[in-house]
Amino acid sequence: SFLSSSFVQLCLLAIRKTRTLAVPLGGCFLVNAPLNCLTMPGGDDISDRIDAFLLDLRLGRLQSSYEVARGTMLIMRKLISQCRWGCAGELLERIRVEGKKLVSAHPSETAVANIVRRVLKIVRDEYASALKGDKAGSDVGSELHVLFSGGAETDYSKPVPNLKASVIEVINEHLSDLEGSADNIASQALEHIHSDEVIMTFGKSTTVHAFLKGAARKRKFHVIVIESGPSYQGQVMAKKLSDAGIETTLATDSAIFALMSRVNTVIIGTHTVMADGGLKALNGVHALALAAKHHSVPVIVCAALFKLSPHFPCSYDQDTFNKIVSPHDVMSFSEGDRVSKVQIQNAVFDYVPPDLVSLFISNGQVFVVVVVSGCPYVVLFGFFSECMLVCLLCLCLSLSFGEKLTSLLSIFLTVEAMPRH
Repeated sequence: SFLSSSFVQLCLLAIRKTRTLAVPLGGCFLVNAPLNCLTMPGGDDISDRIDAFLLDLRLGRLQSSYEVARGTMLIMRKLISQCRWGCAGELLERIRVEGKKLVSAHPSETAVANIVRRVLKIVRDEYASALKGDKAGSDVGSELHVLFSGGAETDYSKPVPNLKASVIEVINEHLSDLEGSADNIASQALEHIHSDEVIMTFGKSTTVHAFLKGAARKRKFHVIVIESGPSYQGQVMAKKLSDAGIETTLATDSAIFALMSRVNTVIIGTHTVMADGGLKALNGVHALALAAKHHSVPVIVCAALFKLSPHFPCSYDQDTFNKIVSPHDVMSFSEGDRVSKVQIQNAVFDYVPPDLVSLFISNGQVFVVVVVSGCPYVVLFGFFSECMLVCLLCLCLSLSFGEKLTSLLSIFLTVEAMPRH
């Protein structure tokens, strides 16, 4: 308390530079051992990197979910490679602590929590594989047995040689998959877009842009871009598509219903795919999906796997689900006399129920969510799809005649409308 604030700031700056702890005692300073629990070789500090990433999250400098997911994965890799830990238990605890800090900085960015969970699973799988001496990892049967039986808790305090190298190797593989997710989704474009079709999309999406460019290599089609007010990111999307040689029309949000009768397919991106199969997408996508359902237009969603979230939407928890931004885009602050008399909620996201979505296209898998008696079920097109359909049909046998007929028709119509793989 006897030190001035400016002197304290100078001391803190010296501590950050020298990475030593200076304790004032009777007018002199005792310098303790270096604070190296978060110090990395090469002169960088992982805490500085995390603080910079947190600042970017809070200020909205990371524009897309891909940038958020990639930044989180890089932070986790640095944390694992350059922090000191003795066993897998200490590493898991450190990842949980730093992961909670990242998630609390921006709760609506579900990609951060998804990547942290993925890294935790990588560490646990590599630890279990090293103990068993099986480099291929645990099989699906053992994972399902542990899932349904509960199983005993694993002891992560045993030292495992080369655990760091194996975890970092798997993280690097996931990073390469993450970086190639948009190209992987774009490679499937020719199977879903045909010549002379009219495609409608909403706002700006990097994945949808790559998807449409991939189809434009061999097909000619027309794209209607909804400008997505009040951010008007659709204008940027329309310019990019036009520069790529795709015939493009820019339309306002109010023209969605009027133009939908001319549209063959709606292709959109999303911020998150919720656990019930619904979407956490840009504000206005719900109205787009309702218009598409009225005109029987299929809605295709392009979403990478890192956007799949285990959370369910909660109407009472809008602080976590949604993101409220400044109302300046809706009503300028220069209109002070009007702004002072109204309350403006400028929400960023919409929730789209799963029954309004026809098909999901992800990197490596195409699937659809079928809602049977209020419960969502995922049907994968490809391996095991016939088996899953049989399970769904058996489930329908326990329903009443009306529910059974409706569910069977919805399943068969959905399957017949999808392309064959």
